[in-house]
Formats: sequence, structure tokens, C-alpha cells
Amino acid sequence: MQGSAALEPLRTRIYIDGYNFYHGCLRHTSLKWLDPLALFERHILPSINATDCSGRTRHSRVACAPALKFFTAKIVASVAQDADSVSSQARYHSALRKFHGPRIELIEGYYAVNPMKVRLICPSAPKRPPKECATGLAWKVEEKQSDVNLALHAYHDAISGDVDQVVIATNDTDLAPALAMIRNTTKVRIGLVIPSTSAHRQPNTELVNLAHWTRMRIATEELEASQLPRIVSGGRQATLKPESWYPYPQQLKQVLDLTIPIKGSRGAAFRWLETPNDYLANQTPMNMLATPQGLAQLLSYIERWLEQKRTE
Repeated sequence: MQGSAALEPLRTRIYIDGYNFYHGCLRHTSLKWLDPLALFERHILPSINATDCSGRTRHSRVACAPALKFFTAKIVASVAQDADSVSSQARYHSALRKFHGPRIELIEGYYAVNPMKVRLICPSAPKRPPKECATGLAWKVEEKQSDVNLALHAYHDAISGDVDQVVIATNDTDLAPALAMIRNTTKVRIGLVIPSTSAHRQPNTELVNLAHWTRMRIATEELEASQLPRIVSGGRQATLKPESWYPYPQQLKQVLDLTIPIKGSRGAAFRWLETPNDYLANQTPMNMLATPQGLAQLLSYIERWLEQKRTE
């Protein structure tokens, strides 16, 4: 007797709320050079037992291009926290496009920066109601269109028949109406991924109730295992990971300033930093930057090498 035919995987498209994802998973980390498609293809989707509209367990397979839609906005220099924020984000977007081509689509909104009149909290009476507080001017910085774009794209793809499942990475309650429409008017399954590495971040209850399944957190180890290569080729020139996105940028600069003249180029210096070294107990010099002791040992080794060369 022949067994039943294997069920086809659910055609899945991934939708990432870039602002929400950055603040939930990547801010204040050295993991910003993330390959989001690898994260979902290799780690998140295989961890989920998704079911179809008949309740049967189905595997998930990313859809034809685009497999992932990334909703973001270009940083405005006047409000950027770091001097290289604008250029680093531009490099990252360029790297995603080069590395994955049509498999990743970046959909951009924009930042609006406007002065507005606000009610000021009184320091001596912080619980005083807003209507009794003085007014003052403040800058209001808002990301515009990203949530609307995500909602429209997810709903359009659901009703078009392109996908069997939409997987949305957000914790933004503004997406709830779109999820409700998908659930009420289509048979498309909804997966929700809360962009957080902490089990303590509370997921939005309304979003969870509308999704067919929810993943409550993303492990730091999964983010670490899903990084783009340091150099992404394509176009007129390669795109390099920003040095400020490494775990210890100041220490890295200190070591690079010494090793680039020795090795002859920045690329050769990085290759040396990322290769286990017999003279350093088979440690990778890059990993030694993590501790003051490791940095001191590394600098001492380089200085000894330079001194030896000077006396030869």
C-alpha cells in the first residue's frame, strides 16, 4: 500500500519592520551586519511547526523572489547618534542588495524631523495632568510610511495568491488591522516573530492573538550565526562592514594602525586578525580584543615583532 504524498511546504514570505527589529535585537550590539534571510531560512523557520488551514503540519519554504521584504528608512544626519550612522546604514543596505540580489527587497519610508509644541512634565509635580502643564518646543522624530508599507505589502501578497504564509517580524500594534484583514479574508497563515533577544520583552497581545503562531524571541547565538561576510562583492567596488560595527572598535583601530603598515593593506591586516595564531596560543587576534588582558598581550606581541624587525 502506498503512503500518502508528502505535503508541499508553505510558500512563505518574510516581512521585517526594520526600526522595530533594530531596537529590539541589534542596538548596542556588534551584530548589526546581519543577514536577515539566513536568520529566517536557517534558524527561525526550521524551528516552527506551522500548520495549514486544515490543521496539518507543514514545513515552511521561502517564496520566490523576493523572499524577504525589509521595511526601513534612511537615517537623517541631523539626528544621527554617531558620526558614521548615515554611511554605515548605506553600506548595510548596499551589502544586502549585492549579497542577495532580488531575493531581498528594501522598501524605504522616510524620517520626518519637525519642531512641535508639547506639554512639559513639571519636575516638582511629575504626576500633574498634561492640561495643567506648561508648553514648550521639542523636536519630534518619526519614521514615516514603513508600517503602512509593510501592512499594504503583506495584505497584497496574501490576497494575490503568491504566498501561503506571511511571517512578520514586529511588535508594533499598528500592524494589527492588516493582520486581522489577512486572517479574516484569506486562508494565508500568519507567523509573528517578536524582535527581541530578551524573554522579558512583552509581546503585543493583539498581534499574538491574530497570528497562527508566534516566536517570542530570537537568540543572540542565532544572530551571531547569521552575519554577512566582512566583504560583500558586487558592482563597481566591494562593500565592507563598517569598523564601528565590530565588537571593540577603539581597540580594533589601535591594532589596525599598527598592523596595516606591517601587512601592507587593510584587507591583509583583517585576514591576520581573523586567523588563529600559533604565537598567541592559537587564539584569533580579533577575539583577543574582547578583554584588556587580551589586548595588552596582542599589543605586546606586535611591539616585540616590530622591535625584532628594527634590529635585524
